Amino acid sequence: MKLLLTSGGITNQSIRDALVDLLGKEIADSKALCIPTAQWGHPMCGPTSVRGFVSGLPPWGGMSSLGWASLGVLELTALPSIGEERWVPWVLDADVLLVDGGDATYLYHWIRQSGLEALLPSLTDTVWVGVSAGSMVTTPRIGDYFVEWPSAPDDRTLGLVDFSIFPHLDLFPGNSMEHAEKWAADIAGPAYVLDEESAVMVVDGAVEVVSEGRWRRFPS
Repeated sequence: MKLLLTSGGITNQSIRDALVDLLGKEIADSKALCIPTAQWGHPMCGPTSVRGFVSGLPPWGGMSSLGWASLGVLELTALPSIGEERWVPWVLDADVLLVDGGDATYLYHWIRQSGLEALLPSLTDTVWVGVSAGSMVTTPRIGDYFVEWPSAPDDRTLGLVDFSIFPHLDLFPGNSMEHAEKWAADIAGPAYVLDEESAVMVVDGAVEVVSEGRWRRFPS
């Protein structure tokens, strides 16, 4: 997969340009699926924020309102009950998966339970655009600091990349650089701290930061 791992979504022209480069065509010619699943695992999220993400209403990043050729919703918790013969073609037909934030461990659980994890290696041309937990779930660990789902066995996630992500730098009181430094010490591996104007792009293992804001890399 091609990964565009953001903190707050497509928030500036640089991140939007990176998305178009990954797609290899204009947004207006691309088919997207929204994945809101992570929101159900976080105590600060719920029906209103899910609606905001899917509809593209402010202040939820507006990824759904970018002008896609087609736009659908893929709710991972529903997939085990409907059968792969229905939902796998939907995913294969999409150019991009828009994966929203919430709790990354809850999202990881349903990526596995739904069967989507097994499909990911075959999606070589698909673009994964993550917001917050939707980005963090691609990493090996998110750190106990970000685990909100009570049923999470630990802080491990997909491990599609070899670094961790601390999102929303300076957006919330608990997301200061001081908090990020303590978090990084616990992670004990390579990590990126991203504000809302920053993202990490990963293609064939090559990592590039796209930013019009503030970010920091912690080495391993």
